[in-house]
Amino acid sequence: MPPGFIELAPHNVAFLLIVGFVGGLVSGFIGSGGAFVLTPGMMSMGAPGVVAVASNLCHKFPKALVGAWKRHQFGQVDLKLGLTMALTASAGVWVGAGFMESVRDAYGEAGSNLYVSLTFVVVLSVVGGFVLRDALRLHRSGAGEVERTHVFAEWVQSVEIPGTMMRFSVAGVHVSALFILPLGFCTGLLASTIAVGGFVGVPGMIYLLGAPSLVASATELVIAFVMGLFGTLKYAMAGFVDIRLAMLILLGSLFGIQLGAIGTTYVKPYMIKLVTAIIMLIVAVSRLLVLPVYLAQLEVLELGAGAARFLENLSFLFMVAALLVGAMIIIGAMLRARAAARA
Repeated sequence: MPPGFIELAPHNVAFLLIVGFVGGLVSGFIGSGGAFVLTPGMMSMGAPGVVAVASNLCHKFPKALVGAWKRHQFGQVDLKLGLTMALTASAGVWVGAGFMESVRDAYGEAGSNLYVSLTFVVVLSVVGGFVLRDALRLHRSGAGEVERTHVFAEWVQSVEIPGTMMRFSVAGVHVSALFILPLGFCTGLLASTIAVGGFVGVPGMIYLLGAPSLVASATELVIAFVMGLFGTLKYAMAGFVDIRLAMLILLGSLFGIQLGAIGTTYVKPYMIKLVTAIIMLIVAVSRLLVLPVYLAQLEVLELGAGAARFLENLSFLFMVAALLVGAMIIIGAMLRARAAARA
């Protein structure tokens, strides 16, 4: 077995299938977001951070293709916007993957685990807090059916740079490519680090470009397909892709992503933001709890074996909670909305 690859016991296989299903459910509902529970899930089973990220990217591109096609049928995908961002997202993936490999070579598994987890904590806390505030504001305002363009997006749309302007009909925006291309690069850079570019891509399309939540989350699946394909090739050449992990979570997620995509047709826009924020913040706590464990492995601080096991188990429970909370909110919102529509 290649170094860094873990043994798969029957209970681990069952766990990966369940996590894959819920991750797919979340991903289909909020865009390319289910991966942020899958990477910690594999790490909690003992997979090194770089292997978890690489295997996550490998399962990502076929799943994203299924989700993108499903939501394209609902008229939610802006293909032109997705492919435009994917151009520089691919470059970001290539650069980020190279940096991840350098971190592992220099500091070992503990170093890559610390880097991945710390990135999760920072990004999830900042983006999750911002999205939660906006979801609550949208809900309190009573604008559950109609979203207002963010003030920053209004400014971006007002900037006219000759020769760079692009119009995207599905998203309903007219903006300069000079804003879109850097956003794509950052999306790819983050995707290659924690396998979740949607943390930048989806909020970026909403708050920077002014795209509706439904369109942003659907279009991100197109970008995720391209990023996943390029990221898999990059990591596979370095021997970090565990195809067993990738195929197991893919098997579960292919069912979940279609259900999540259907759910977007029944809920109000603020609900998508609310689910995104809640899951982000819970997973941030999960990754925060294991930072002392990795620091101890790097001999930066002292931590007893019992304390380390306790923090790892507690982190795992928070991750499971994020999966369950996300699944319950999505399915519950779908059932309530569908019942109301029938009534």
